[in-house]
Amino acid sequence: MLVLLLLFTFLAPPALYRAVLDKAWEHFYNLEFDEALQEFEREAAANGSSPAALNHLAQANLYRAMMRAGALESELVTGGNSFLRRETVNPTPQEQKQFDDCIARSMELSRKRISANPKDIEATYLLGVAHGLRANYNFLVRKAWIDALRDATEARRLHNRVTQMDPSRIDPQLVQGMHDYVVGCLPWTYRWVGFLIGFRGDKEKGIETIRLVAEKGERNRYDAQIALAVIYRRERRPAEAVPLMIELIRRFPRNYIFRLELAQMYSDLAKKDEALAVLAQLETMKKEGAPGLRLLPYEKIYYFRGNLQFWYNDLDEAIENLTRVTAKVHELDVNTGVLAWMRLGQSYDLRGQRQQAVKAYREAMAFAPGSAVAKESEGYIGSPYKRRKIPRS
Repeated sequence: MLVLLLLFTFLAPPALYRAVLDKAWEHFYNLEFDEALQEFEREAAANGSSPAALNHLAQANLYRAMMRAGALESELVTGGNSFLRRETVNPTPQEQKQFDDCIARSMELSRKRISANPKDIEATYLLGVAHGLRANYNFLVRKAWIDALRDATEARRLHNRVTQMDPSRIDPQLVQGMHDYVVGCLPWTYRWVGFLIGFRGDKEKGIETIRLVAEKGERNRYDAQIALAVIYRRERRPAEAVPLMIELIRRFPRNYIFRLELAQMYSDLAKKDEALAVLAQLETMKKEGAPGLRLLPYEKIYYFRGNLQFWYNDLDEAIENLTRVTAKVHELDVNTGVLAWMRLGQSYDLRGQRQQAVKAYREAMAFAPGSAVAKESEGYIGSPYKRRKIPRS
């Protein structure tokens, strides 16, 4: 959930169906994507002609692949990273086919309903959701930037139509807010493409719209809270993100990514002790067998602790924790693994241990060849890493 894409997808069920789907969404927001998929498959089997059921399946499919790749953490969108620099999410061929089939069928069913009744608000909303999901997929999986932006813009147009037909609906405004924010962040070269005519983008307006949905939305309230927390961190406003994250942890206690994010937010606020305390509590919960932490490797916690210590210049402790991570790096997602090797190299460079630093950089290059982090590590082989005054992340 904590990844800022061209468009978030907002699929929490309306009140009429909430009792049926609550179990699936509890699994989903607690990172239990296998279990969520099972529930959504039951929903689709019982409601084969429902665009919503197909959208649910597609979303859970995509997020499971994102989780596997380590793409659900906002580290991918902090620092100086551009929206257009992302590591690829690699779903299996079966996952790709299921996603494509679900989205194609969902769009077909929604368009048939709209053709029969152009004022079908729900079908218009669901068609926009399908375009949003495909935007995410094109962005993360296919690396098709323009196609992703085109789908995101079409989702915006469809959800604009929903609010025109029913101004009392708050939830569709989340797509509008995200589109305003993201387009406002894009380089000018991307803003001039033909299908963006009429959409200039406005970051602050987008943030205000997302805040409205976070406070008053029904279907999309949690997604808006997540989006807002990510945006606040990206905009260097962590103090505003912390209360949102604390509330999300209370609501979805098995989602360990929220706790990892909270630690980073405290670090951004220069609250080192609070950040370390969050990680210590998470490690204790893991040792005590707390629900939802079975799939969280200890090495993930060690990475976040070592990364934090790296930024606070506690280099001995950072090297100790990052070494523990790299010792079992192949048990981790690619994103965490390659970052651990690079951070280890940087820590050695700051200690003046050049030989060890170069070795770690070469490991990063071998672990995720062609990635942005591997390319950055390659640069440090010729020119040692030096501390720059940049925000912690």
